Amino acid sequence: MKVLVVEDDLSMQKAIGMGLRKFGYAVDVASDGEQSLRLAQVNEYDAIVLDLNLPKIDGIDVLKEIRKFNQEIKVLILSARSEVEDKIAGLDVGANDYMAKPFHFKELEARLRALLRRKFILTDTRISHGDFQIDTALKQIYVRNQLIDVTKKEYGILEYLMIHKDKIISAEEIIEHVWDSQTDLFSNTFKVHINSLKKKLAVHLGDQEIVRNTRGIGYFIAGVQHESV
Repeated sequence: MKVLVVEDDLSMQKAIGMGLRKFGYAVDVASDGEQSLRLAQVNEYDAIVLDLNLPKIDGIDVLKEIRKFNQEIKVLILSARSEVEDKIAGLDVGANDYMAKPFHFKELEARLRALLRRKFILTDTRISHGDFQIDTALKQIYVRNQLIDVTKKEYGILEYLMIHKDKIISAEEIIEHVWDSQTDLFSNTFKVHINSLKKKLAVHLGDQEIVRNTRGIGYFIAGVQHESV
């Protein structure tokens, strides 16, 4: 999943970004309101972690602008403004959750994960498909309850496909949600990761291929009725 972290305190911005990347998120960062709006308009994020006390454009005004062109993206406000009125103001203009500073990173990640489950209408942290299962909380993959050793990017690819397992997903869309915005869309990085993922799954599944692709269209989870891209 891809997250935009908007925070003008560079040490905190770095800490949140590093922490989320360790959990397997793709992370872009912005240090002021103007930059955050530019990024939100040109990239497709699954969630935004938004500070309120921002240079150039205040966080509340950033959120108002975002809601003009995107009603669905999940926004978690993270701010030193802890008064009830500030929380109400943030929620009233479209925030999905509000955390006051100082905060515990594990709670931030848990709340972010809960928001993303809501976005994709997941009621459980585990998603199953036949003998195959992923755990969105632990970021782990299981085949017949046996843990499979995968990289964070390999897990991210599979998680996105499983969340959208009723559709065929283009490589470009997967890259958009699993890698940060600095990734070269024309590099072989994606193909290397998805081929490695397929080989690891084949060790446990044999001929039962879970991840398949339709040339020129995209990738999908085998055995599911699909809509068009």
